Amino acid sequence: MSNHAACPAGAGQRPAGHADHLTRVELTWIAKRIEFWIRFGQSSDVRFLDRIRSLHSFRPGCVFALVRWAANDYGTMISRIDIVRTVSPGEPYQTLPFVRPGGDILLKLSGLPKVGCVLRAIKAIEALGIDPTEVSPDHWRHIHNRLTAGHEPRAYTQDQHRAHLKRLRVEP
Repeated sequence: MSNHAACPAGAGQRPAGHADHLTRVELTWIAKRIEFWIRFGQSSDVRFLDRIRSLHSFRPGCVFALVRWAANDYGTMISRIDIVRTVSPGEPYQTLPFVRPGGDILLKLSGLPKVGCVLRAIKAIEALGIDPTEVSPDHWRHIHNRLTAGHEPRAYTQDQHRAHLKRLRVEP
């Protein structure tokens, strides 16, 4: 993790041009070769860099899921999913490829079976009528930990969601 508050002057600071405190995610799309996409999360701005690359900007506190998939002539080379909460200036963060400067990584998994399981969990949450960006961060960590340990994660429920929303209302 990086912690801007603990860094000496000039070290670990955002590069010039990032005074807006946005987190930027670079996506690439070359069909059937390299496919990076946002599964959920609302970007505040999208810039198309060229025909295959775009830059999505997220405000501090946003949650998004970044899916990265790449293949060659022999099949899938990488399959990853990361669920990230963007951070405010001064908050500690973890670095992640294609995400600048980084964020609070709630879930980080690779491999087709695990990524597929996470995508099914996201669909199940959406089927409950819940926006995945509003899900308790603890649930994303739970899914990460259970799948990493080789266990099936428990489903997110309406009761858990109501409890999470109530907790947000009483926290300072």
